[in-house]
Amino acid sequence: MHLARALTPAALLIAATAAACSPAAPSTTTPATTPAPAVTVTATTTTTPPPSGDLTTDQPESTAPSRRSAQRVRLPDVVGMNLQAAQDHLQATGFYILNDKDATGQGRLQVLDRNWVVVRQTPAAGKRVPTSTLITLYAKKLGE
Repeated sequence: MHLARALTPAALLIAATAAACSPAAPSTTTPATTPAPAVTVTATTTTTPPPSGDLTTDQPESTAPSRRSAQRVRLPDVVGMNLQAAQDHLQATGFYILNDKDATGQGRLQVLDRNWVVVRQTPAAGKRVPTSTLITLYAKKLGE
């Protein structure tokens, strides 16, 4: 007991932890049992042909245009608008397949669309075209 009084609380904690972690007294051993034999499971699947008239057959899908792509809309004139406003206006009209190019031929990318102005568009404004048509906007940087 005299030794326990000389130890600090931290030392006592370490000693108690060490005592708790030390191996316990040897336990009695039980004889080993033989392991159970391995079991093999075999899965069997059966395929039932789909009933006639089912849509899951391997027939080709219809190639008819969708209702959205068949819709023809008058293409608005966006020449003179900044590129971002032109894109927004075309999308509001139903045209979502848009491309933009540098009208100067320098191949520059239009990083900030608000700094570019549309100088030409294809197809020309006023034509009735399907909304699935690719619209190309040719733009120059503001002030060019």
